[in-house]
Amino acid sequence: MGNTVAREDFEWVYTDQPHADRRKEILSKYPEIKALMKPDYNLIWVVILMMLAQLVALYLVKDLDWKWVVFWSYVFGSCLDHSMTLAIHEIAHNSAFGNCKAAWNRWFGMFANLPLGVPYSVSFKRYHMDHHRYLGGDGIDVDIPADFEGWFFCTRFRKLLWIILQPLFYAVRPLYLNPKPISRLEIMNLSIQFLFDVMIYYVFGVKSLFYLIAATILGLGLHPISGHFIAEHYMFLKGYETYSYYGPLNKLTFNVGYHNEHHDFPNIPGKSLPLLKKMASEYYDHLPQYNSWLKVLYDFVMDDTISPYSRMKRHLKGEVKQE
Repeated sequence: MGNTVAREDFEWVYTDQPHADRRKEILSKYPEIKALMKPDYNLIWVVILMMLAQLVALYLVKDLDWKWVVFWSYVFGSCLDHSMTLAIHEIAHNSAFGNCKAAWNRWFGMFANLPLGVPYSVSFKRYHMDHHRYLGGDGIDVDIPADFEGWFFCTRFRKLLWIILQPLFYAVRPLYLNPKPISRLEIMNLSIQFLFDVMIYYVFGVKSLFYLIAATILGLGLHPISGHFIAEHYMFLKGYETYSYYGPLNKLTFNVGYHNEHHDFPNIPGKSLPLLKKMASEYYDHLPQYNSWLKVLYDFVMDDTISPYSRMKRHLKGEVKQE
């Protein structure tokens, strides 16, 4: 996709949200799409297999030289961990057990969290629901970079640094943009993760614990899969807020690349999003789309008209309900 100016003198852009209207129009034309709104029970087994793969990796790296621990953290662990964060994304939408068993999804999310080394799943769900309800909402949607990020990370080198530090900003940003009281589930998530990390340290040693956490940090930073952070909502084309990616990395990321489709129908599991696109192709085929997340990262850094400011932002009116 070619690039055009996506911001005006580093200022936020405000607009209405299109997803709700498109969802209504598609459902009125294709009511059979409602049949796709059901759990993906295969997700449970995939997560379990990923967990087992990470345990095997923890055993294999425990006696390696440090350089190889770092190497495998980036080459293998980062891919698995980033994929697991997107499994947690699916679980946050109750895709594993369905809406009727929401508590099961919460507990399963904590289980899926274990290979990441840091507590994530419960807090992610709380803030991610805001992202869907109030996309681009000023002070609510913490997927929107803070003013400092947009102001400071505006040169090519600084934008590259910003991508590397993305895990830090995603962790810290909610604390000052939209702080929420710590919930009982978050304390449980933290406690379970801490006990798991201690167990890894005592069973496998410090190298395995390092691998566990380093893989998450590296996988969410400067990594090809991390292109989806930029691709989803940064305006490479002015006026288009959400973009889909239809490349091969969807196989590792539970089809999170089908992002217009996901925001239109957040209760359809990632497994079924390609079918949704096929059923309502006239609504999606004409929209701007990507085939390479790596190119998205390159273009973001090299295009001087794009920065963390290249997002649509909304002033919310009325009552705001949060998790």
